[in-house]
Amino acid sequence: MSAPQSHLHFAEKAHRALADAHLQKALHISRDGFIGKRAKAVARLPEFEALRDAARDIKAHTLAHLDLYLEAYEAKVAASGGTVHYACTAEDANAIVLDICRRRGARSVAKGKSMIGEEMGVNAALEAAGITPVETDLGEYIIQLRREMPSHIIAPAVHLTRDQIAADFHRLHTGLPPERDLSEPVSLLTEARKILREKFLAADVGITGANFLVAETGTSIIVTNEGNGDLSQSLPKVHIVLASIEKLVPTLEDAGTLLRVLARSATGQDMSVYTTLSTGPRRPGDPDGPEDYHVVILDNGRTKMLGSDFAEMLRCIRCGACMNHCPVYQSVGGHAYGSVYPGPMGSVLTPGLFGLAHSADLPNASTFCGACESVCPVRIPLPKLLRQWRERAFAHYLGPQSQRLGLAVWGFFARRPQIYGPAARIAMRGLALLGRSGKFRSLPFASGWTAQRDFPAPQGGTFQAQFAARKKP
Repeated sequence: MSAPQSHLHFAEKAHRALADAHLQKALHISRDGFIGKRAKAVARLPEFEALRDAARDIKAHTLAHLDLYLEAYEAKVAASGGTVHYACTAEDANAIVLDICRRRGARSVAKGKSMIGEEMGVNAALEAAGITPVETDLGEYIIQLRREMPSHIIAPAVHLTRDQIAADFHRLHTGLPPERDLSEPVSLLTEARKILREKFLAADVGITGANFLVAETGTSIIVTNEGNGDLSQSLPKVHIVLASIEKLVPTLEDAGTLLRVLARSATGQDMSVYTTLSTGPRRPGDPDGPEDYHVVILDNGRTKMLGSDFAEMLRCIRCGACMNHCPVYQSVGGHAYGSVYPGPMGSVLTPGLFGLAHSADLPNASTFCGACESVCPVRIPLPKLLRQWRERAFAHYLGPQSQRLGLAVWGFFARRPQIYGPAARIAMRGLALLGRSGKFRSLPFASGWTAQRDFPAPQGGTFQAQFAARKKP
């Protein structure tokens, strides 16, 4: 299992996030960058919408025939000299990783960014076994220093300001001169590069994630902007790839189609700076590369999702576009979700993998504005899936009692039109009198809304009254 990290309710964590001045500053800085860059990248590619359709179809086809593609992939990896391991649970996957590390006498691990690694809790498992994992992605390295989980699936430290990062480097990089200037991004990057270069060279094992696994060739593909993934898998003697079952694609051509929508959706780039393909261990004559190559493929609840109403969620290619455009995520950041996977995609995926009882509040962390679905590169109907989780949570009495009471009161009137009509007219007239200026700056039972924005007051008759008036000859 592993995963849900915090069991504070979303509403409580959201309130804390809204009151966190540093977080709000960081979110404000990042908010427009992701959205604007994606829009420009999409505008440069006239066939982008057609590519979204193709990407959706590739993922849907693969999921429908996943058993065949897993077998084909395993055979190709074995033919290239590598080994595929299957893990039902996060605990199984961690046991496999630890066994590989122990057999090689590993003392340190250089680790590229991997959401599956976060889901497994692999760093904690390695540390408990006396093995030191070092995150080599800059964002992941920063949050590892802070003992935090990522707040975004592609920008793990997006919740932090430059000043906070500089303070952490001064506090923890004690072997460097205390008077050094870390006020500029380039100085932070230079210092992290100096520290991490030593870790790359000392690592016994390299661990990376995988954006795609290609059944046709037995290849794993990672996309990065820092090059740390290349060093993590080419310098150590052992390379371990961590992936989940839905990362399979049939062919390299299919992977190419998905890559064309991935970076544009994620960071607004035509392509990431590095797109790295790995196929097995080092061959005779290769100048570098690992001696051993292992792929750990994790299920952890995904097979259960395959045959369910939520199978479409497994099309996700982890671009982060849904959270970049989500007004809820933009306001509270990723840690408020209490899960490795935040934002709209996480609000669907987390209940699917770890059970609704642990995350019944997450499907309610949405305005249903539809922004997430409108930008998803594989057209996952996120609002529909969120609504289905809400319905299940309500059916299993997992929501707050106040919510059930409010819906019961509304349901009483909705089932009795002869009462509903007069009651609605009275309520609207009362609200119109209270909001004579045309809007409310304060409204009972709606303070969560009016504290942030004005609420328009009713004007004219109710919809039903206007409709009845139009029907008259």
